[in-house]
Amino acid sequence: MMKQGQIVTFFNKTGKYIGEITNIFSDHYVVRTLAVLKHPMQGDLHHPKETNVAFFHERKALAYKEQSNIPLKMVKPFDGTVPSYNESLKEAVIKMQMELQADPTDFNTKSLQCLHSIQREYELMYGIQW
Repeated sequence: MMKQGQIVTFFNKTGKYIGEITNIFSDHYVVRTLAVLKHPMQGDLHHPKETNVAFFHERKALAYKEQSNIPLKMVKPFDGTVPSYNESLKEAVIKMQMELQADPTDFNTKSLQCLHSIQREYELMYGIQW
């Protein structure tokens, strides 16, 4: 069992993050987001890799210090230095872009369009320069 104040990694939807446990319940932790390790995938989570869906979701990473309820099994201890949120977000976005560009499928092209739109929001929210 983890403890309050512990630095951990956690998954939320298709993103992976570093955070701090702020509260503990019997079935989940409340975790404050501190950094992004993997940017969430774009599109419909129920129909992954498909573009012919009712709504192709634009998924942003959890915001800096955003608190989320995370199931116990999705949280693991983190051992290392926590990077800055902005730098970790930038690296995660660039990595995802490179992966999507490497295989120009319809899904990847649509995902890149969503990611480009999200980048503009990140610039406004966090002042990130690409």
